[in-house]
Amino acid sequence: MSDAAKTLFNRIDSAIHRSPHLIGHTLQIEMRAGRVVLRGVVPSYYQKQMAQEVVRMVDGVERVDNQLEVDWNTRQPVLEDAPVLEDAPVLEDAYV
Repeated sequence: MSDAAKTLFNRIDSAIHRSPHLIGHTLQIEMRAGRVVLRGVVPSYYQKQMAQEVVRMVDGVERVDNQLEVDWNTRQPVLEDAPVLEDAPVLEDAYV
């Protein structure tokens, strides 16, 4: 895999892991000349579409072949599965 392909793969992987719609789901990513193939299982068609859109928005991705399967019985991730953002800003006062 070329350095450019590795960089693109890392950007795609990072975008998937940052997406709040895909927390706790493991997706397989395969790349071929700007085309990205997504495989794995998600619990809803919404999450399948969101995965495609997250990947499609990454600069350098020319086409997404979304082969994700929807299984309604797949465990929905819970909040404890969410990544902890160490330096995330904290809202001190919620009054408007």
